[in-house]
Amino acid sequence: MDKKIYKNQKIDEEMFFYESESGLRVYLVPKKGYMKKHAVFATKYGSNDNKFIPIGKKEMIEVPEGIAHFLEHKLFEEPDENIFDQFSKFGASVNAYTNFNQTAYLFSCTDNFYESLELLIKFVQNPYFTDENVDKEKGIIAQEIKMYEDSPGWKVFFNCLTGMYHNHPVKIDIAGTVESIQKIDKETLYTCYNTFYHPKNMVLFLVGDISFDEVIKVVEKSEKKDIKNNIEEITRIYSEEPKEIKEKYIEENLVTSIPIFTIGFKDDDVGLDGKKLVKKEIATNILLDMLFGRSSKFYQELYNEGLVDSSFGGQYIGHKSYGHSIIAGQSYKPEIVLEKTNLYLENMRNKGLNKEDFERIKKKNIGSNIMGFNSIDFIANNFINYLFLDFSFIDYIDLYDSISFDDISNRFNNHYRKDNYTLSVVKPV
Repeated sequence: MDKKIYKNQKIDEEMFFYESESGLRVYLVPKKGYMKKHAVFATKYGSNDNKFIPIGKKEMIEVPEGIAHFLEHKLFEEPDENIFDQFSKFGASVNAYTNFNQTAYLFSCTDNFYESLELLIKFVQNPYFTDENVDKEKGIIAQEIKMYEDSPGWKVFFNCLTGMYHNHPVKIDIAGTVESIQKIDKETLYTCYNTFYHPKNMVLFLVGDISFDEVIKVVEKSEKKDIKNNIEEITRIYSEEPKEIKEKYIEENLVTSIPIFTIGFKDDDVGLDGKKLVKKEIATNILLDMLFGRSSKFYQELYNEGLVDSSFGGQYIGHKSYGHSIIAGQSYKPEIVLEKTNLYLENMRNKGLNKEDFERIKKKNIGSNIMGFNSIDFIANNFINYLFLDFSFIDYIDLYDSISFDDISNRFNNHYRKDNYTLSVVKPV
């Protein structure tokens, strides 16, 4: 058994690692004395991955939008017993999600952990697609898509992505469209499954008071034995994306009591991964907190003038091929909020950022993340996200601590410009 242990003395945490014969990477963060246990079985496959070369093929294919999300739904389909019922018998709560870059299947429990883990591995590795159950699912997901199309919060966000991006698939709704899912069939689902659900493209992450030796026994017992480990890395194809935004302003009318808005700043500093990508993410989120957080003078000014409420805030989202800062909220005068934001950013460019604000927010966020390691859910969610960015979350605090004021200042000048933002607004009907 080739088991490795990584330790971080600063936060007094350790992580176990093991790679199975099939190429599956297995990680455990042990939390002695914790009642709750959590497992996530995830694949590096999301809604962005619509153009790729299937395993064993040489030619690129393009699959219907929304197929990764559709596949997630269908993996819960079994010819006999319901998967949810099986987990319930063990007292475990099971769920799944698909985002732009990954699909994850997860459960949490206090008892019967190893039995639940075996069930998780087996059902994810045993797809059951038929013409009948695929057609049935189209109606279910079409209703889900229509529900999101009527959601002001969902629409204002995706409209902003549509305004920022010309070609990148991140602008496409994760569930696809009612039209695109009609093109999905069982053969295409199996093609996507066989390519992206290969163990070498997947990660199993566990956290709780769990025996790693027992975990490895379950993995060796449960994973398929006929999978070849000598496959090459999956070739994913993304259309070339211009640095410029596509549209400056997008407006839509939906049922909402107050107009809502999203300002998106498109990132043209792309192509990074691993530590460099995560360092950029940290720096940008510190910046957003300094500029637009609850303790900022700008937030207080907007709030006191009645231009925003407590929903106002910002977040940076970045991956190797794309990235953007999102500043969002609700306001009766979103155009005035944008105008004041631009004036504020220009003023900050002229006078410079406040180093004391940087130090205070950096310390606050380091403390919050250290506290986060007391939460099973916090650990599980973050570890999976960062593992697919080729970074171990156990080193996150060390990387956070290395961020300097110069890193923040350089990022501010390069990212928040007058030529790289989109304003998306949803107003009442």
